[in-house]
Amino acid sequence: MSRARRSKPTYEADADNCEPLPQATAATATSPGGSSKSSARSWAIALIIDAGPLYAYVDGDDAHHGACLELLETHPGPLIVPTLVITEVVYLIASRLGWQAETRFLGDLAGGEMSLEPVDPADTLRIAELVARYHDLPLGTVDASVIAAAERLGATEVATLDRRHFTVIRPRHIEAFNLLPGRV
Repeated sequence: MSRARRSKPTYEADADNCEPLPQATAATATSPGGSSKSSARSWAIALIIDAGPLYAYVDGDDAHHGACLELLETHPGPLIVPTLVITEVVYLIASRLGWQAETRFLGDLAGGEMSLEPVDPADTLRIAELVARYHDLPLGTVDASVIAAAERLGATEVATLDRRHFTVIRPRHIEAFNLLPGRV
């Protein structure tokens, strides 16, 4: 699958320029065996996205904006966002950039370029296990949900700016995640 470059979003804090958002559609990723959307091969190159790259993609002044924008625009695989990540990123966007940027980000999600991945019931136990095992980091629920989703989907690539946590974690299905973007 090849992804065409999207134009850079604008997130100015100007209420007069807020466009109505497109009607949201359900864009949910499922496991390779249960999805007609993707082949097993495409799941191998799926990118699980943590909150940091999503925030940096929105905030043009963020030091990692360019690298994260390029990654999200050009990565060939499905872009998968665990639902618990959404709560963290919209809080950061709203508290730092305002409600206009938050609503535009939600509009991007509704546009279907990224798939929302719900927490599977089995993920909850794995999240608790990871939080307990790595309590000294401390590893939180949101980061643990990224790991649980990647493990369940067999994904090897994680978009994160949080090298401290994600270089320490040992996933069940591979020795270590390939962390992107590479230049952080």
